[in-house]
Amino acid sequence: MKELKIQPIKNGTVIDHITPGNALKVLKILKIPENVSDSIVSAVMNVESKRGRKDIVKIENRELKASEVDKIALIAPNATINIIRDYEVAEKHHVVVPDEIVGIVKCANPNCISNSKEPIQPRFIVKSREPLRIKCFYCERELEDISSGLM
Repeated sequence: MKELKIQPIKNGTVIDHITPGNALKVLKILKIPENVSDSIVSAVMNVESKRGRKDIVKIENRELKASEVDKIALIAPNATINIIRDYEVAEKHHVVVPDEIVGIVKCANPNCISNSKEPIQPRFIVKSREPLRIKCFYCERELEDISSGLM
């Protein structure tokens, strides 16, 4: 028997297949609750799916910016972004972790040149996608906790 645990939204975004336990990090990336007016936001954590457990976030009346999707890809590399219009999925996109990450994550090394007053953006190279591992282009330090370094 199927159960509907979350109310459908008429227009907005559904972020599906979020790594279990990361829905709250997605909300933080999207600056929710301060970036939401009176729209409905739903977060479901550790729900069962065909591929195992996952988190889901639904945001009514909002479509995500490319920069937000790039950040989500770093903490939920298997997520899908569903754009909902008139209760139907109008667009569906899988997030993509790029080979190089620029201006999204801050280096954890306080002595890194990217943390100085130099006019350069933090830059990371993806070492592996499964599991996701990135290293600073400048100091070569591997970032242990990517979500804590998100800008």
